[in-house]
Amino acid sequence: MIFTSDNASGAAPEVLAALAAGNPGYTMPYGADDGSARVEAMLREIFEAPEARVFLVATGTAANALALATYTPPWGSILCHRLAHIEEDECNAPEFYAGGAKLTVIEGDDAKIDAAVLERVLGSEVSVHNAQPAALSITQATERGAVYTAEEVAALSGAARARGLSTHMDGTRFANALAATNASPAEMSWRAGVDVLCLGATKCGAMAAEAVILFDPAKAREFELRRKRGGHLFSKMRFVAAQMEAWLADGLWLRLAAHANAMAARLREGMAARGVKIVHPGTGPAANLFFVEFSGEQHAALQTAGMEYYASAADAEGRHSARIVASFATREEDVEAVLAAL
Repeated sequence: MIFTSDNASGAAPEVLAALAAGNPGYTMPYGADDGSARVEAMLREIFEAPEARVFLVATGTAANALALATYTPPWGSILCHRLAHIEEDECNAPEFYAGGAKLTVIEGDDAKIDAAVLERVLGSEVSVHNAQPAALSITQATERGAVYTAEEVAALSGAARARGLSTHMDGTRFANALAATNASPAEMSWRAGVDVLCLGATKCGAMAAEAVILFDPAKAREFELRRKRGGHLFSKMRFVAAQMEAWLADGLWLRLAAHANAMAARLREGMAARGVKIVHPGTGPAANLFFVEFSGEQHAALQTAGMEYYASAADAEGRHSARIVASFATREEDVEAVLAAL
């Protein structure tokens, strides 16, 4: 009954089988293998973007940091939500890879950037003494489990583009966002104004595989060099490509994401019906994680039952704030056991 993180899950059987199948024999290294070429072709077709360039890395932090560095000069600033992964959980990697660029944080409910706040920030006067706004970063789905609609993404990226900023999307849970909204990959990315998408597979069934999709091929050479210089061009890239190819094949990625979302929804609805206070997300489509407030009694019952989740220490009234995350591997019987314990 592990609900701490979708990173706590293993890899999908199809992904593991692909790794084994791709192991025998010889192939060209450093991404010159046939599998890497097939992955790029698959993603171009899936995203209806025939000119897009695709580069594989093994971690979400590397994907985000290298992508943002490609679009942000050292004197630039990257606008993101205060709770964004690049702000709270990447140890200054975006600033490091961009040579000192600054993160400028923006507020908004459920870790979604508030469009009105963004407009105010973008409307502020900038002089030579200030960091120059260069990129907007949107996390899809957010760190609080909320999902932007394609229309919301378009509104934010449009405001950024009007002032000369590029738009980056941290899509570590992009598959969950698609499953929650039924938007197409193209509608949720380049058609909504996204310039570069970091498509995460690791949290949704891969072992270690992320794809950076550059919808502007003119940026490809710079990204390629930054990836090599940053130590993220794997010599045996065929193993990263094998994971991504299996994950994308026959819509597996969306089925895995839909299962994770469904398990989270069952938990969220069942907990609410049993008196648990749901804190995040509020209204609108949701992904595979949510935040609650447990009473001391509820927390104790779940701990006794064997449920694991990240929780704060008790407050003055004995309540615990907690994050609950379902994954592609979450079992229905574990969800029902949690609800029975409550």
